[in-house]
Amino acid sequence: MQLTVNGTSHSFEQNPSLTRLLEYLSLTGKRLAVECNGEIVPRSRFDETQLADGDKLEIVVAVGGG
Repeated sequence: MQLTVNGTSHSFEQNPSLTRLLEYLSLTGKRLAVECNGEIVPRSRFDETQLADGDKLEIVVAVGGG
């Protein structure tokens, strides 16, 4: 299956959950916002959100600083 994340294509053998994708991308525990196919996914739904072939995701990581 193919997913597009921030414009880059990624291949997976199985449909991962959003949580598994974030683990794969080493983004676990970071402050971020996720949009899947134009819809914001609340953090409380990351575990239950199953991704499908062709999904397009935008992931924005919050960066602190002064």
